[in-house]
Amino acid sequence: MLPPGGDKRRMRVGLLGGSFNPAHHGHLQLAQRALRQLRLDQVWLLVSPGNPLKPVAGMAALEQRLAGAQALTRDRRILATDIERRLGTRYTVDTVQALRRRFPLVQFVWLMGADGFAELPRWRRWTQLARLVPFAVLPRPTYNQRALAGQAALRWRRARRPAREAVILPAHPVPSWIFLPAPQNDISATALRAARRPGASDA
Repeated sequence: MLPPGGDKRRMRVGLLGGSFNPAHHGHLQLAQRALRQLRLDQVWLLVSPGNPLKPVAGMAALEQRLAGAQALTRDRRILATDIERRLGTRYTVDTVQALRRRFPLVQFVWLMGADGFAELPRWRRWTQLARLVPFAVLPRPTYNQRALAGQAALRWRRARRPAREAVILPAHPVPSWIFLPAPQNDISATALRAARRPGASDA
């Protein structure tokens, strides 16, 4: 995923985790916007072997979800990976710790929609995660107000950076986070799965 080992420059990599069940254009839009606004070198789509917060029922096989994420784009800067399976990690905080150890010269940023930020306090050791990596939060319809008034936003209200500082977020001391203004996409993996079920309406 990274340049050859001889390249010692400080790469800037956005991490977009999720089940990708299925991968969809909303994931791609988030990755593309993060590349531009944060001036990232790459975005890694971390296709989870199994999200602890989501039911197993209805979850496609990892290989199928990974293939769907890989098919989203031909942009070589956006890379779908099953690195969590290879690292043997289940929780985001453990994944980020492992990535920081493996790639000590990389500046990572965790990318998420407002829906994920609103639910962040449900994540394992979420306050520790904030001390490992900055967050870039992008809007999602119906979730923005809840995210910006939620427990994570209130806990780290002094750590929020203005949108104009997006370009320096990867190098900013943690905890730090930013809410990036962006066109809102209400596409939902849940709705996509429902539309694919036999008997679903074509209307």
